[in-house]
Amino acid sequence: MAQQAAAPAASTQQTSAAATAAPRWTAEDAAAFSEARIAAFKASLALKGDQEKNWTPFETAIRDLTKQRNARIEKVVAERQRAAGQTPDAVAMLRQRADTLGDASANLKRLADAAEPLYKSLDDSQKRRMLVLLTGARAQR
Repeated sequence: MAQQAAAPAASTQQTSAAATAAPRWTAEDAAAFSEARIAAFKASLALKGDQEKNWTPFETAIRDLTKQRNARIEKVVAERQRAAGQTPDAVAMLRQRADTLGDASANLKRLADAAEPLYKSLDDSQKRRMLVLLTGARAQR
């Protein structure tokens, strides 16, 4: 009898959990978080007046990189949905991964080119912060 009473409770918990599941992440959400990260990045650097001129090209490169990344993610999700239930093509997956890595390489080079003038204008403490912000490296104390 205890098992019978527990079954409806478990079913109710599952239904309740499904109803309160987090909503799907949207492109608008991604854009909002991207803007917040860019603003936090800039605030963390505490740029001085003469450094501001080097920020704009870097910020533009970050925005372009983010747009390209989001477009790539949307494309992959759409391709996976389209191919659902089909046998995966290992060679096509390798080619897609190679294309993705090639694009990522080119994008990172463009970001590095845009970052260089800004980086060269920073003082040592700002350079440390930029290293952490760009690479996720842990700051050494």
